[in-house]
Amino acid sequence: MVEMMVVIVILGILAAVVIVNVAGKSDKAKAAGTKAKVKQIAGQLVEFKNNHSKYPEKLEDLVRMPSYVNPKDWPQGGYLTELPKDDWDHEFIYRVPGTNNQPFDIVSLGEDGREGGEGFAADIWNHDSGRR
Repeated sequence: MVEMMVVIVILGILAAVVIVNVAGKSDKAKAAGTKAKVKQIAGQLVEFKNNHSKYPEKLEDLVRMPSYVNPKDWPQGGYLTELPKDDWDHEFIYRVPGTNNQPFDIVSLGEDGREGGEGFAADIWNHDSGRR
């Protein structure tokens, strides 16, 4: 019986160590994934502008051809196959023109889905001038 108790205690200690080491890695991965998506969207916005001489009015215009675009200039499959969400399943905010003389803003509101915040709740922008 004592041996069983020792094994249970050892397993409990191992579980605690694993939980402490793994906790937070999921949020780091979500933040990194969201930053990668912001870069991807920004790249497609620049390509859209290069092809059509202006940035799209809304992010959906990267997926479905807007009426102001000449159909012969529209790439097969669009610029994005679907509109991505950040890794916390929130919609990205898109503004054109952007803040502080930037051509556009792409913003993820982070884990909490609200403006501002710190740590994983901090907003993720496509440029540094939008951060507070």
